[in-house]
This record gives sequence, structure tokens and C-alpha cells, in this order.
Amino acid sequence: MNTPQIPQRSTPVRAGDKKRGAEKVDRIPVKVIPTTELPRKPDWIRVKVSNPGEVQRIRSILRAQKLHTVCEEAACPNLPECFGQGTATFMIMGDICTRRCPFCDVAHGRPLPLDTEEPQRLAETVAALKLRYVVVTSVDRDDLLDGGAGHFAACTEALRASVPDILVEVLVPDFRGRQAKALEALEQGLPDVFNHNIETVSRLYTAVRPGSDYQLSLQLLRDFKQRHPEIPTKCGLMVGLGETEEEVCELLRDLRAHQVDLVTIGQYLQPSRNHLAVARFVHPDEFERYAQLGKTLGFSHIASGAMVRSSYHADQQFKLAKTVSITSLNATGGHDDRGNSSSPTMAKRGG
Repeated sequence: MNTPQIPQRSTPVRAGDKKRGAEKVDRIPVKVIPTTELPRKPDWIRVKVSNPGEVQRIRSILRAQKLHTVCEEAACPNLPECFGQGTATFMIMGDICTRRCPFCDVAHGRPLPLDTEEPQRLAETVAALKLRYVVVTSVDRDDLLDGGAGHFAACTEALRASVPDILVEVLVPDFRGRQAKALEALEQGLPDVFNHNIETVSRLYTAVRPGSDYQLSLQLLRDFKQRHPEIPTKCGLMVGLGETEEEVCELLRDLRAHQVDLVTIGQYLQPSRNHLAVARFVHPDEFERYAQLGKTLGFSHIASGAMVRSSYHADQQFKLAKTVSITSLNATGGHDDRGNSSSPTMAKRGG
């Protein structure tokens, strides 16, 4: 006689536990097939190695203040350049995301409660680094009633109190199911630039952004713009995930139709063998075509190039947008349409 099997209970997820790699993506709708060998990058994709002493200095300050950067958590290829120039993009509300996006290297799990002292520590760090333009982003916090929007507002207000002439760009999640509440919460601390990444074309959303919605992201950008037409809206996307050039062009048309002002387009780079594979390395000529289409569509500014990331050279893009210029950052570094070299993401005061 067969002995009845007692169902095995799954181990409860504890707050603070992190899942990465294969463990992170094991429950998403479109399964990721591990890559046996990472592809060789073409010559136009090169990481700039900068001042190692400054990299360590920034890291030491961040650890002392218990702060996180998306540069580190998402394994951004521009980290050596940005840290070497004394710049960083701050990631608030912890380093554990409630989503399982297979392109992203940020850990998944059950986040810890919000740290109410984080806005003040962030402001003290920015003041100590003498920054005048700062980008603040976050993990997804689907566990919070407002998606964390109130915490964004608190950080913005703390920054302005400590550094009165600071310019603040927020790179927010989609606030799934909480958009109205989130937009209301943001009213308590409005940014200088409102940024939300749509990441990829509509057809690839189930595979690339499980749990997210293409139209919802467009709606968030439009709804904020309608509330605050004087504040620039910004959106970032990746290429090299399997999209076609025409699909990217259609995405750009959608963004412009939803009143987006600024756009960044960069090459997707696979963080590990357990992440989505790179479908192709996009040639610099294609990035240039996107930049030219953006100019035709009427965006205030587009940064389009292999090493472009949403917050990379953000201060420069903000300044160039005021002159309604267009940038194609092909290869590393890059130049604007007037032939000037790009500047760091967050410039030092007096630098």
C-alpha cells in the first residue's frame, strides 16, 4: 500500500533575503534559457576605466551612509567612468525589488520596511559630494500603498533643504495599480525632471518586463505631464533584445504622442548567463537613425548610443534640452551636435 505523501511546504520568504540569477527568474512567464557562452562585444562597445581612487572613495561614502546606487546594483557598465568622476545615481528604498525582470541585475525578494532616515542621509551625502544635479531612482516596491512615491517626494524635499540650488531628476517605477495615488504623493516634492523607463517595445513586454504593462508606462508619463506641463518628462529604452528597427521607431512615435520630452536609447548588455541573451549588437549607424528620427518627431533631446543609460550624462541632457538639440552618443563618450564632448552625469559644484 502506498504511503500518502505529505505536501512539502515552501520555505517562507524572509524580508531581506535576495534572489539573483536563475533563482530570480525561475517563475517568470517566458523562461530564460541560460547562455552557454557570452557573446564577444564589438569594437564600438568599450568601458572607460577612470580614477580607481575616486571609485573607492565614492563607495566608502555610500557604505558609511547605508546608501545604494543603481550603478552598483544593476551592474552598470559605466560605473568606472561615473564613479571615477565623482558621480552616482542613487537608488532609494533598499536594494531588493518586488519584480523579476530578466534583463536586470537587481536582486528580487521581499524588501525591508522603508528607512525613514534615508532622505536625510541622501541629502547629507549629496551635499558632502558637492553635487548640483542628482538622479534618484528606486527598486519596484509593489508592497507599498503608493509604490514608494511618497518616499521619492521626501527625498526630493530633503535634497532641496540641504542643497537649495540642486536639480533633481527622479527615475520612477510604473507604480502598477497605484498610479493615481502615486502621482498625488509626488506633489509633496516635485522633481526638475520626471523619468520613467519603458525599456522595450510592446511585443517583447511579457518576456522582458513580466508584471509590467506597456500602455501603463505610457499613461504614467502622459498623466504626469498633464499635471505639470512645465516639468520635462523623460523615458529610456534598450535595444538588442530582439526588437526590429521599425518597432523602435513606433515606440518613439508613441512616446512623442504621450508628450515625452527627453529620450535615452542604449544597447542591452547581458549581466550574466542566467539573464536574457543579447539578440544582437546594434550598429552605431542605427543609433544615429534613431537620433535623427527623434529630431524629426520633435523631442527636446535624444541620447542614442551603445553605452547610453537612462541616467548617464543626465545633467548634460537636461541642459541641451533647453536648446532643443539632439545627441547621438555613438561608441563610448560621444559628442553633441555642436561637437562638444559630453559631461559627467552629476557635475560637481564649481567644477
